[in-house]
Amino acid sequence: MNKRRVIYYKSETDDEFSVARITPKKIDGSYDYLRDRAWERFFKDRILRPVAFPLAGVYLRARFEHRVVNAELLAEYADRAYFLYGNHTQDIADALIPSVLSPQKKAYTLAHPNNVSMPLLGKITPYLGAIPLPDDRAARENFSRAIDRRIGEGSAIVIYPEAHIWPYYTRIRHFSDNSFSYPIKYNAPVFCFTNTYQRGRRNEPQIVTYIDGPFFADNELSHKQRRADLRDRVYKRMCQRALLSTEERIKYIKVDEND
Repeated sequence: MNKRRVIYYKSETDDEFSVARITPKKIDGSYDYLRDRAWERFFKDRILRPVAFPLAGVYLRARFEHRVVNAELLAEYADRAYFLYGNHTQDIADALIPSVLSPQKKAYTLAHPNNVSMPLLGKITPYLGAIPLPDDRAARENFSRAIDRRIGEGSAIVIYPEAHIWPYYTRIRHFSDNSFSYPIKYNAPVFCFTNTYQRGRRNEPQIVTYIDGPFFADNELSHKQRRADLRDRVYKRMCQRALLSTEERIKYIKVDEND
C-alpha cells in the first residue's frame, strides 16, 4: 500500500510519482517488437497468457476488489481492432487492468521503456503485450510495423495518454491529442476506461473501472481538428467518470513552478 498522504506537484504533464526507480534501456533498431519466432509464439500464447491473465484478475480482485462497469461495450467489438485510453494511477495494476477488460481479445499497451527494462519482469512484459516507445528512427519504423500488425490481427491497443503515474489520483490530468493520430490513421473506434476509487471493504480503496465509447473521428474535419475533437470528447467523458471517485487516498497540491 502506498504510504504517502500528500504529494506536491508543479506540472500535470511532466511530474512523475511512481516509487519505482528504473534506468530505461534505449529502444533502438535492434529491439524486437513482434517476438514472432515459433517458440516465442508458443511461450506467450500457450504458456504465459493462459497463466498470467487469470492471475491478473485474481490479484486485482484480491488487492483492489476490482470491478468493471460496461464491459459489454467492448464485447460488441470483439471482432475488430480498437484503441483504449485510460488514466494512469497505478504501477502494477495499470499493467494488468487491460487484460481483464476484454479477456477474449489480445491487448497491447504502448509503454515507456521502463516497462521492458526491469531486471526480471522487463523480460516478460513484452510477451504480455508491452510495446515500448521507440528512441530512434529505425526503432520508430519497427514500432509502426508492429502497430500495423496488431491492428491487422484485430487486437486492442491500450494508451495511457497522461504518460506519468500519479498513484491514486482521482481526477483526470491534462493530456495532449498526439496519440489520437493512431485511431484516425487506422479508422478504428476508440474507447476509454476510467479507474475510480471507491470505499472498499478493507483498508485499500476499491478500483471501479468504467468503460465508455465507442468514439469515432469526425471525418468532416481536418486531420488536426479530428485529433483535437476526438481527444476532447474522450477527455470530457473521463472527467465525468472521475467524479464518481469517493476515496482520496493521496491529496495532490499544486505549487508554484518557480519554487
